[in-house]
Amino acid sequence: MFAPVYLDHNATTPTDPAVLEAMLPYFSAQFGNASSRHEYGRAARRAIDQARNQVAEAVGAHATEVVFTSGGSEANNLLLKGSAACLRPGLLAVSAAEHPCVLKPAEQLARRGWTLAKLPVDGDGRIDGEHYEAVMARKPKIVSLLLANNETGVIQDLEPLAARARAAGAWFHSDAVQAFGKLPLDFRRLNSAGVHALTLSAHKMGGPKGAAALIVDKRVELEPLIAGGGHERGLRSGTENVAAIVGFGVACRLAVERRSALAAELARLRTQLEDGLLGLGAKLFGAGAQRLPNTVYFAVAGIDGETLVGHLDRAGYAVASGAACSSANPEPSHVLRAMGVDEQLARAAVRVSLGRGNNEEQVAGFLATLKSTVDRLQRLTAMAV
Repeated sequence: MFAPVYLDHNATTPTDPAVLEAMLPYFSAQFGNASSRHEYGRAARRAIDQARNQVAEAVGAHATEVVFTSGGSEANNLLLKGSAACLRPGLLAVSAAEHPCVLKPAEQLARRGWTLAKLPVDGDGRIDGEHYEAVMARKPKIVSLLLANNETGVIQDLEPLAARARAAGAWFHSDAVQAFGKLPLDFRRLNSAGVHALTLSAHKMGGPKGAAALIVDKRVELEPLIAGGGHERGLRSGTENVAAIVGFGVACRLAVERRSALAAELARLRTQLEDGLLGLGAKLFGAGAQRLPNTVYFAVAGIDGETLVGHLDRAGYAVASGAACSSANPEPSHVLRAMGVDEQLARAAVRVSLGRGNNEEQVAGFLATLKSTVDRLQRLTAMAV
């Protein structure tokens, strides 16, 4: 079977063999419901407890601060809608470059009486300090900012932002889905600075789809999105996906063990890739900011991103033209538009996100294929004029 070189790890990652091995018994012999009182149920409960401890340990949290969900989108919705339900409507502040699973619930809350402030970013995707200070002076009740952007890889300096939000009296949440496994995360330190909640997702770092977590300070009052049998301390009812939760725990352990070495290798490959892209005349987005070691977002002026992605796929390289979760949207990237990138260049954007298993030969092959593809598309464009 034809298998393109996979360069889209920000969309999802392959499940690690050790994760799959740990999960398999919970599809067969260990099939119990963790709420059952017999041994099958108790075995499932022990497995969930172990996974909860693994997730907590990986980010410096306490196990009681881990709430399992079905995905990062659910965790973000739980924090935003769940905390908003326990407060009088007020000001909610999010970045203009947030993932849609934060922007969309924030917009829903705005239709229910909340005032929404979309915080502007600079040309490299970092929060604009002057505007941020002005919004904090308005005393927001909830603030949610991505730690690392899923499209550009740009990293926000959370601690001073959270400290200012805390001084304003806000609950502060960060979607850390793309950051975990690539950057060190210490919830105790972040919590001390004013971060009250983090979102993690298993499938972004070698775990299975269908498992994620909201790491949340227990002082934050939340109304559950899903009411029922009172699972997850009453915050997320529903029979637990034991196999996926077990896999999540193992993936967290492996991510911490491998993080430093993997980050160094990905940074080396990113440099190789960016040097080649600059040699082709490509524009790199967010290049002036600190970014994830694996992420490169670029454009070749005059070449439509979706068209380029399709040609590269047929040539054997799987990349993305934007965020996978919003790939059905034909509009140019809202992240790039928030950064001030003009619409035509934004439509040319292509994201490469490296991961375990990628190597120098693959990067060199991608660059050679990109050059020949761009040359061909440019000739066709010239002929059509």
